[in-house]
Amino acid sequence: MEMASRVEIDEDSDNNKGSMWDLDQKLDQPMDEEAGRLRNMYREKKSSTLLILRLAFQSLGVVYGDLGTSPLYVFYNTFPGTIEDPEDVVGALSLIIYSLALVPLLKYVFIVCKANDNGQGGTFALYSLLCRHAKIKTIPNQHRTDEELTTYSRSTFHEKSFAAKTKRWLERHVSRKNALLLLVLLGTCMVIGDGILTPAISVLSAAGGIKVDHPKMSNDVVVVVAVVILVGLFSMQHYGTDRVSWLFAPVVLLWFLVIGGIGIYNIWKYDSSVLKAFSPVYIYRYFRRGGKDGWTSLGGIMLSITGTEALFADLAYFPLSAVQIAFTVVVFPCLLLAYSGQAAYLMTNRDHAVDAFYRSIPDSIYWPVFVIATLAAIVASQATISATFSIIKQALALGCFPRVKVVHTSKKFLGQIYVPDINWILMALCVAVTAGFKHQSQIANAYGTAVVVVMLVTTLLMTLIMILVWRCHWILVLLFTGLSLVVECTYFSAVLFKVDQGGWVPLVIAAAFLLIMYVWHYGTVKRYEFEMHSKVSMAWILGLGPSLGLVRVPGIGLVYTELASGVPHIFSHFITNLPAIHSVVVFVCVKYLPVYTVPEEERFLVKRIGPKNFHMFRCVARYGYKDLHKKDDDFEKKLFDSLFLFVRLESMMEGCSDSDEYSLYGQQTERSREGLLNNNGNTTLSNIDDTTISSVDSIVQVRSPMKANFSVGSSEQVSSQTESDELEFLNSCREAGVVHILGNTVVRARRDARFYKKIAIDYVYAFLRKICRENSVIFNIPHESLLNVGQIFYV
Repeated sequence: MEMASRVEIDEDSDNNKGSMWDLDQKLDQPMDEEAGRLRNMYREKKSSTLLILRLAFQSLGVVYGDLGTSPLYVFYNTFPGTIEDPEDVVGALSLIIYSLALVPLLKYVFIVCKANDNGQGGTFALYSLLCRHAKIKTIPNQHRTDEELTTYSRSTFHEKSFAAKTKRWLERHVSRKNALLLLVLLGTCMVIGDGILTPAISVLSAAGGIKVDHPKMSNDVVVVVAVVILVGLFSMQHYGTDRVSWLFAPVVLLWFLVIGGIGIYNIWKYDSSVLKAFSPVYIYRYFRRGGKDGWTSLGGIMLSITGTEALFADLAYFPLSAVQIAFTVVVFPCLLLAYSGQAAYLMTNRDHAVDAFYRSIPDSIYWPVFVIATLAAIVASQATISATFSIIKQALALGCFPRVKVVHTSKKFLGQIYVPDINWILMALCVAVTAGFKHQSQIANAYGTAVVVVMLVTTLLMTLIMILVWRCHWILVLLFTGLSLVVECTYFSAVLFKVDQGGWVPLVIAAAFLLIMYVWHYGTVKRYEFEMHSKVSMAWILGLGPSLGLVRVPGIGLVYTELASGVPHIFSHFITNLPAIHSVVVFVCVKYLPVYTVPEEERFLVKRIGPKNFHMFRCVARYGYKDLHKKDDDFEKKLFDSLFLFVRLESMMEGCSDSDEYSLYGQQTERSREGLLNNNGNTTLSNIDDTTISSVDSIVQVRSPMKANFSVGSSEQVSSQTESDELEFLNSCREAGVVHILGNTVVRARRDARFYKKIAIDYVYAFLRKICRENSVIFNIPHESLLNVGQIFYV
């Protein structure tokens, strides 16, 4: 018996506006108020002055620890030998003063920190901002509905503006998108390098105070003490910082007050003439007198501004105004006093540059200051480690890092995370650097290289932010970029002289992480492209009929896919190799968007695929880069709640469909039309001659079925299956059991591929896939409910 089917395709989208548009208006009216409430929730709230001051105090412990411990080692690395001319001390101090004023104060605290992504800082936060304002994301899995999120804020610009031209220039070639991604990954890798080098130099410099009081002590004892502290610090990471973080701010505040007070004492006691360093003329004299040695000493002076990237990366914990107040009121003045005090001491003790900080401490308070310095170094190290975990999480969410375990260490603060695999790698490398180099100077050279590269990356990204997001005048953009590059390239040129003296360490570390991250991202993109190009045609699905050509057994099958639209190839592979399929099939796509978080109310998108009696749905679970999927312990329950809600809402607009999943996208549209026309005569299309099919987002809407024989009527006809019947059917299927179907796609290089691609795909990517976490573990799927479907594709 021939099964007759009618698929009606609208000639004019305005004709079906009526009931659909009316209902849309009724549903959307109260949502405007809700959306406004949500937007206000995620904006930076205007706080009372008292609260801002309290947050400014707390920010000292999290944001400024790294920057605050720089006085421990700056002069030692600027003057590794004896100081020949006292004027050199004044010149070096002048450089330190203006470096602090230009980079941390002017550039970061008052400009870069304003480029935060809803309060989130760091390299990937800048990249996420850019991804929302231009189509530069290399995995094109975004949909127009994602732009309606309350946290998806972006600005628009005139078509003929400089911003629009820059946007088109970036989007025109894939090579430019890849170059921007490589730049972001390079900055990320250098931040990871900071996570290794900051604890090493901070703790080793603090522990060096033991030897100053006991000159005959071997340097190996200092190294052992530093290694023990570092191992203890990394071993305690899994407990989180929630229980002890209340101590961080008092320790760092006490540290700043102590070094500021010692600075005032030393200026008064030794030589107050060092204050003439506030005149920039002494910078010119310093370089004229020092020549090449003066230029290379910039590598040591640059250490005075280390910690500024950690400042930006840790921005998420506090409002911008609190961070700005803390820096201008406490950090900046105390650092200036500390460096001026050390300079005053060195004016009369020119052979004490190696241990300038500890030697300039009055004897009566030496050991209390040593204890405070050690605690401050630990806090600074903790801040950098936390920033490293945070940026790894962001890279993981955007498909740029292998799947590693991420643990939340606090129930109060979602931002406090712990990444076990990265923690032990950081510890091993940190101990190796500390024990291997033994001296501060070589670690400092490595540290300086990592810091200056991150700053250069931030400057280049900020240039794009100023053009695309802030829409600044080109003169302001040129002024910011030019001034930043002059300062940072000057430091970079000095650091290059010390590559062979330890500066190679961050380059090697960054190269290793960059290789891992880029190969992983390349493999991820290729897998997504394979899924996109091998999507199953809707015509083929419709041709199978409601039974999909198989026995429909009771239960619900959750098919996990990376596609946010269309039917994945893994599904056709599944139904052509197995004799049965579940009564209800839900395609689940878990995707991360370039936003910091997706509110719970907007997490799930549910749409129907095909006619009702096919019982096929799509559920897209959307997350931001700060969200953690594992946190959703009741993910399955929320998914089904969203599914049931969709069925109820759909019954209210019976006879209409606003589902894009009825669409036949892109290049498959023409093929799908042919499939519908040539489906063994089983499908008849009405008004096919008048159909208009667009090229990109083609929508060929299939009306809801009228009866189980798959007859589809006009928009006025209603389905015989009521809402309660379908809900009851879904509930009975859920009670029968839920099976999670995961696609295990193996990537291989083609035989004719070039050798470097074979190495990258067949060895590096395959190894990373083998050692990283399985999707079933990430999605928290019970082993007894798991079904893996494997396939291989070649690139």
